[in-house]
Amino acid sequence: MSRILVLNSLDDVAIALDDISEGQTPEGLDVPARTHIPTGHKIARHAVEAGGVVRRYGQVIGRARIAIAPGDHVHIHNLMMTDDGREAEVGADLRSPPLRSDATFQGVVRPDGRVGTRNYIGVLTSVNCSATVARRIADAFPDDGLPDGVDGVVAFTHQGGCGGSSLSSDVALLQRTLGGYARHPNFHALLIVGLGCEANQIPVWLANEGLNAGPTLHALTIQEAGGTGRAIEAGVAIVRDLIREAAKMRRTTVSAEHLTVGLQCGGSDGWSGVTANPALGEAVDRLVSHGGSALLSETPEIWGAEHLLLRRAASQAVADKLQARLAWWRDYAARHQMELNNNPSPGNLKGGLTTILEKSLGAVAKSGSTPLNDVIGYAEPLAARGLSFMDSPGYDPCSATGQIASGANLIVFTTGRGSVFGAKPAPSIKIASNARLARWMDEDMDIDASPVLTGASLADVGERIFQKMLAVASGEPSKSEALGIGDNEFVPWQVGAYL
Repeated sequence: MSRILVLNSLDDVAIALDDISEGQTPEGLDVPARTHIPTGHKIARHAVEAGGVVRRYGQVIGRARIAIAPGDHVHIHNLMMTDDGREAEVGADLRSPPLRSDATFQGVVRPDGRVGTRNYIGVLTSVNCSATVARRIADAFPDDGLPDGVDGVVAFTHQGGCGGSSLSSDVALLQRTLGGYARHPNFHALLIVGLGCEANQIPVWLANEGLNAGPTLHALTIQEAGGTGRAIEAGVAIVRDLIREAAKMRRTTVSAEHLTVGLQCGGSDGWSGVTANPALGEAVDRLVSHGGSALLSETPEIWGAEHLLLRRAASQAVADKLQARLAWWRDYAARHQMELNNNPSPGNLKGGLTTILEKSLGAVAKSGSTPLNDVIGYAEPLAARGLSFMDSPGYDPCSATGQIASGANLIVFTTGRGSVFGAKPAPSIKIASNARLARWMDEDMDIDASPVLTGASLADVGERIFQKMLAVASGEPSKSEALGIGDNEFVPWQVGAYL
């Protein structure tokens, strides 16, 4: 017999644990399905009149386009977006976690006290024009030829740095992102490569970010080096010396308070908000209780569930900052003739999600239950311990790039449809929301969260995720690292126009 899952007694829908055939009465429902219900999709528990609200997770996920009968498949054909059910009393759900200090990992401690989870040499580019030179420099040092303790030499190329004013918002945003990478503890040292005539001038960028050239920060321009070949030769010589010094670093035992985790989800399905995301939230609660930090992001993908975060805001000022970012996105979408409710992707829809409200309610579950202590702009340095929100688009590589620039030294990524994401220099752990995905894409998935559906508690799976965070932070390769993924996912946010 087919089965269903009811998440909350207030819910108007249940979730199909198995495919339900038309006319079949699933266990836990008193009426037969009026049509085929795919696994992970919603079936109506009772009647909802046209225009009536529909709840999942005990929260409003939309209004009925037409009358919905018990046993109906509830999806885009009969459920529409609504602005109901999002009232919030700021700070009403504030709950401080119990403080602990026994969790540790083997970190890379830098001379200034910063702690990394990896030991890379980075080759940053000030402009797209220097991308090929940067990649050729990095390619001269394949991973299998590096000494023990050096995780890799990685080039970070992008599409910006010129084509507009040196004072443009995009150049400023790029400089902030690159500055965050230049300060990131997962790098032993960096080489910056420019062309020489770009809007994003290296000396200006360094000055704006408070950075200075030195033993672990070098710069060269192709024009001053004498062209492509000579620039590559000069860059290879610099990196060779940096590798020699990086090989001297050793891991030492450090507190989990030095771990900052970027929270991501992509290719979500109907199970993401039931298994993987809330289980990750449990792991985040454990991390925060040990003094660590987490970054929730993807602003368009919390829209509709922001009231849950506002109820956990540590102050009115934090709540105001979150509301300001949401207002910016509403204006941004309107100016570009878009709707934030267009966000659920074709894969999300096929997996059982319907409105952005439903998707966002599941996505926010990644953040756990601890206070929201701060809201920061894209790639701005993390300022508060515990949970913070970083403004970003919902596009995963762009969002994760900002999180790493803000200080995330580990990424945890949940998925229901499948993801092949990696994000050097921060290792990326991927969590499957369902058993089929965990089996089918086993070379990409680090953890299967589906046991939540067969008796395991969210707390148990959350503890597994937390222990995996500590292991990977200590040097254990994640699945994406074992596959060599992460060189091409550096995607700084580009907001403005190009001339």
